[in-house]
Amino acid sequence: MDLSQAQAALQQYFGYDSFRPMQAEIIEAVYQKKDALVLMPTGGGKSVCFQIPAITMLGTALVVSPLISLMQDQVVGLRANGVKAAFLNSSLDATEQQVVEDDFFQGNLDLLYVSPEKVCSESFLPLLQRANLALVAIDEAHCVSAWGHDFRPEYTQLQFIKQQFKDVPVIALTATADRITRDDIITQLKLDTPEVFLASFDRPNLSLEVRPGQRRKEQIFQFLKQHPGDGGIVYCLSRKSTEKLAADLVKAGFKAASYHAGMSSQDRAKVQDQFLRDEIPIVCATIAFGMGIDKSNVRWVIHYNLPKNLENYYQEIGRAGRDGAPAKTMLFYSYQDVMMLTDIIQKNESENQEVQLAKLDRMKQYAESLACRRRILLNYFNEDHQENCGNCDICRNPPQAFDGTVLAQKALSAVYRLREKVGLNLLVDILRGSGRKEIRDLGYDQIKTFGAGRDIPASAWLSYLSQLINLGFLEVAYDHYGVLRLTPASQRVLFEAEKVELVRIATLKERREKEKVQLKTKTKADRLRDELFEVLRALRRKLAQQKGVPPYIIFSDATLEEMAAAKPVSDAEMRAISGVGDRKLQLYGDSFMKAILDYQAEHGNAKPGSTQKISYELFQQGKSVEEIATQRGIQANTIYSHLASCYLNGEDLDVQLLVSEETIDAMTKAIPYLEKPIRLKALYEMFDGNIDYGPLRIALAHLQKTGIYKEA
Repeated sequence: MDLSQAQAALQQYFGYDSFRPMQAEIIEAVYQKKDALVLMPTGGGKSVCFQIPAITMLGTALVVSPLISLMQDQVVGLRANGVKAAFLNSSLDATEQQVVEDDFFQGNLDLLYVSPEKVCSESFLPLLQRANLALVAIDEAHCVSAWGHDFRPEYTQLQFIKQQFKDVPVIALTATADRITRDDIITQLKLDTPEVFLASFDRPNLSLEVRPGQRRKEQIFQFLKQHPGDGGIVYCLSRKSTEKLAADLVKAGFKAASYHAGMSSQDRAKVQDQFLRDEIPIVCATIAFGMGIDKSNVRWVIHYNLPKNLENYYQEIGRAGRDGAPAKTMLFYSYQDVMMLTDIIQKNESENQEVQLAKLDRMKQYAESLACRRRILLNYFNEDHQENCGNCDICRNPPQAFDGTVLAQKALSAVYRLREKVGLNLLVDILRGSGRKEIRDLGYDQIKTFGAGRDIPASAWLSYLSQLINLGFLEVAYDHYGVLRLTPASQRVLFEAEKVELVRIATLKERREKEKVQLKTKTKADRLRDELFEVLRALRRKLAQQKGVPPYIIFSDATLEEMAAAKPVSDAEMRAISGVGDRKLQLYGDSFMKAILDYQAEHGNAKPGSTQKISYELFQQGKSVEEIATQRGIQANTIYSHLASCYLNGEDLDVQLLVSEETIDAMTKAIPYLEKPIRLKALYEMFDGNIDYGPLRIALAHLQKTGIYKEA
C-alpha cells in the first residue's frame, strides 16, 4: 500500500484534498504493520487514521469503541459516505448480529465496531481467529489507564489482542492523556515498540472563557439570546441540576432537554436522537452525555459547574466545533464547586484519591489563573507552548503583568538543585528559609537558593509557583507523589535568559472582586453567518428529515459555511468544497446548488447560465432528462431549455440522444414556409402535437448551430 491510494480514498469517500497534520504519517505506520499510539484533540481527525487504512487494506479493521451511541454514529456517517461498515452491540437482535458476523467472517466489511466487552467475550474470540483482520483500532484508549480520567477495568483485558494477533497492527487513539497516562496505555495494551504520534492539542477555533459562578442562569439566558439557532451542551454536576436548568430554559422559551444516567435508556436515546437531528438544540447533561456524540455542529459548550480535572474539561469542550468552524466555551467557577468535588472524591475512597485531588487542584488553578487559558491547557498536556492565543477571556482583557524572571529563576534553580525531589509546599518552605527539622535532616538547607525568597510571603510564592506550573515552566509528577520537575521551558529560563511574565497577587484579587461585582456582558457573536448559510442549513435539516439521519451527516457546519462563501453552482465547484466527496455530491449536490442559484436569483446576483450548466453536466454524466428533472425538482421542458442554451453557447451535445434525425429533417424542409422568428408552438402544431416542446427546442437549436436557420 502507498499513500497515493490513501489520498485517493480520502477525496473519494470524505471529500478532502489533503490530510491533516500527522494523519499521513500515522497511516503510513499502519501500512508498515507497526503499532501506534495516537494523541489528537477531539475533532482533530483521529478516525481517519484508521478508517482510510481500513478502506484501502485487505481484510477488516476491528474498532473497539466504549459506547453504543459512538459506534452507531460512526457507522451511520461511514455508510453515508459509501464505506462498508457495521457494528456489534446489544442494540442488535440475534438475527441482526448473525448477519453482521457473517459479513465480518466473509470479508464483506471495511470496518467492524465492537465494545470492549464483546471483544473480550469467549464467544467472539473464535470468530476473530477465523476472520481476516487488517488492523485493530482501540478508541478512547485512555480508558485503559488508572491514571486516566475515565478508567474502565474491562479495557485492561484488551492486552490479549496483541498476544493473540502479533502480526496485526494495533493503533490506540485518545484525545486526552498526559505523559503518565500515555506510558501506561503502551504498557497495559502490550504494544510492540509503538510509534507515538503527538498531534498538537491546540484547538484554535475554540474560544475559552471562565466566568464567576454568580447568576449563572441569567448569564446562560443572555448567551443563548445572542446565539440563536446554535446548538450546544450545558454540563452540570448533578442529575437534579440538569432537570432544573432544562425546565427553566424551556420556561424561558428555549428548546432544551435534560440527560443523565438516572433516566431510562429509552428516554436517553430519545433525547440524544433529537439532539443529533437538531430538533432539540440544547441539552443540559451530566458527563454521561457527549462521549458517544460524533456531532460536528455543536457550536458551544457551557460548564455550569467545575469539572473534576483538566482532562475531563478538555474532552468536554472538545465536543464543540468538531467541524473546525468557530465555537465558544464557557466555564462557571465558584469555590463551592471545589468543596463539593473534594467531598465527592474523598468519599469515593479510590486507590488514586490523592491524584484525583491534585488534579482537581490543577482545575481550580486553571479557573483562577490570569494566564492565557490555551497556554495552560497545552502545557498541561506537555505541549511546550509559549505564545498567547488571543482567543480567550484573558487574552482579550489581559491583566497587568510584571517581569518575574528573577523570581522564576530562584524557584527553578531550587528545583534543579533539589534534584526534582520535592513538592510545592516543601519548595516554598525551602525558598523562604524555613527551619523545619525535615529540611535540615535532608540537607536541603545547604543548597545555594535556600532562603532566596524569604522576602516573599508563602501565599504569594504558592501563587507564583502555580503560575509557573500553568505556563509550563514546571511540571507536577503525579505518579511520583506530586514532586515538581523541570521542563524544556524551564531550561530556557535557567540557561538561555528567556523572560517570564507573572501577575501580582494584588492584581489577581482586584480582578476577581471586579468580576464578582460587575459581570461582563457579551457583544454579538463574532461568527457572522449570512442569509445564504441559514438557507443551506434549513435545506440540510429538510433533507435530514427525509433521509432519517442527523443533519450533520448530510454536511457539517464548516462545509455549509464554505458553500455559502464560495457559492458553487457546478459539480466541479461543489467537489472543491471540503467535505463533499463523490457519494455526497451524487446524493445532495444538485439540491444545494439549486438552493444557491435560487438565492442568487432572488438577490439579483445569479451567475449567468449557472442553472443551465448544472443540467448540462448532469446530462453529460449519463442521466436522462427525466432523471435530471426529478433530481432538481423542475420541469423536463426546462431541462431541455437548459441543454439547448448550453449547446448554443458552445458546449458539446449529442443531439441524437434527445431528438430523432427524422424530426430534424422534417424541420429543415419546413423552415422556408414558417414565419420568422420560428416559434415552438408553430413547430408543435406542424407535427400535430406528436412531438413535445423539449425535443423541438433541441432540434431548433441544432438548426441554428449548423447555420440552417438564423434568427433575424
